[in-house]
Amino acid sequence: MNTFIDNQNWRYATKKFDASKKISTEDLNTLKEAIRLSSSSYGLQPYKIVIIENPELRAKIKTAAWGQSQIVDASHLIIFANMTTVTETEIDNYLTNISITREIPLESMAGYSDFMKSKILTLSSESSNIWASKQTYLAMGNLLNAAAELKIDVTPMEGFVPAQVNEILGLDKLNLNASLIATLGYRHSEDATQHYKKVRKSNEELFLTL
Repeated sequence: MNTFIDNQNWRYATKKFDASKKISTEDLNTLKEAIRLSSSSYGLQPYKIVIIENPELRAKIKTAAWGQSQIVDASHLIIFANMTTVTETEIDNYLTNISITREIPLESMAGYSDFMKSKILTLSSESSNIWASKQTYLAMGNLLNAAAELKIDVTPMEGFVPAQVNEILGLDKLNLNASLIATLGYRHSEDATQHYKKVRKSNEELFLTL
C-alpha cells in the first residue's frame, strides 16, 4: 500500500509531454486491461473507449480541446465516450455475456433483468446520459491508478467541447458522447508542473466521521 501512495504522490496532471517518448505495446495493453476491468453500475459498462492514433484527428481534437498541446504531444489519446441512451438490447447482450461467462441459464436471471430494465430504461434521455457519463469516471480512475504503477503519465481532461469532438469522430451517429479525454505518455523535462507540491485538503478538512 505504501507503494500505491508513493505512486499517487508521483502522478500529476501533466501539462507538457515528451513527444519523442512512446508507450510500449505491452504497457498499453496493461492499461487497456485496467480500463476493461473497471467497476461500473450493474457491471454494464455503458461506454466505448476510443483510442485516437490518426494525427489529423488529434489535431482537430486539439482545436476542440482549447488548444491544449497534450492532445497532440502525448504518446496516446483516449476518448471515454458514454452511451447517450442505454437500450434494452444493450442490457440483454450484457445478461447473455453473464450467462456464457458464468455458465448459468439466462432464464435464471429474469428477475435481475426486470430489475435492471425497470431502473435504467425508465430514465429520461438526460438522466440516462448523465448516469452513463458518470460510469466513465470510474474507468478513468482505474486508468490513472494503473498508469501510476507503470510510471506512465496521464492527464484527465474535461476541458473540451463535447459536441465538437462528437462531430469530429462521428460519435453522435453511434449513440455515443465524448465524456472524458485522457492523454497518456511521459512528462517532458521542461514541464515545471511536475515539481509543484501536491495540494490536497487535510484529513481533518476532508473526512467526516459520523
